[in-house]
Amino acid sequence: MAKNNDSKKEKSHSDVTEKVLYINRCSKVVKGGRKFSFSALILVGDGKGRVGFGFAKANELTDAIRKGGEAARKQMVSYPLHGTTIPHEVMVKWDGAVVLLKPAPDGAGVIAGSKVRAVLEMAGIKDVMAKSLGASNPINQVKATFKALSQLRTRDMIKQTRGV
Repeated sequence: MAKNNDSKKEKSHSDVTEKVLYINRCSKVVKGGRKFSFSALILVGDGKGRVGFGFAKANELTDAIRKGGEAARKQMVSYPLHGTTIPHEVMVKWDGAVVLLKPAPDGAGVIAGSKVRAVLEMAGIKDVMAKSLGASNPINQVKATFKALSQLRTRDMIKQTRGV
């Protein structure tokens, strides 16, 4: 019993924050009335360059949020930063969503739409300009943002691949 209690404390003491980005309610008409199911898009980050997202479905909203949070923690990845901003400009397309990320000078803040802003803030990026150019589907916007972050390279990484 004590081990279970300790593991719960470790989870609560971790500096990972969780945010619900999007909840979708789906209804199915059955003989007795309507049956509802929920899907949840959850974002998890530590504010120091590590961020992840999870998408889960369940018959109860709380179950969908819990499952999405667990999936997001499993998929956490870290990204290179250049001070408080990103190293270079990047433009990415995922399905219909197109996301453009540009480095910004110190003090500019996060200039972005709601879903992209949430991802960048959870990742700990303080100064960046972003524009969502394509579809407004939240899941595709988040996936496009993660793809853009995965394409970021620092000068040292580029020098290493070139063998300089």
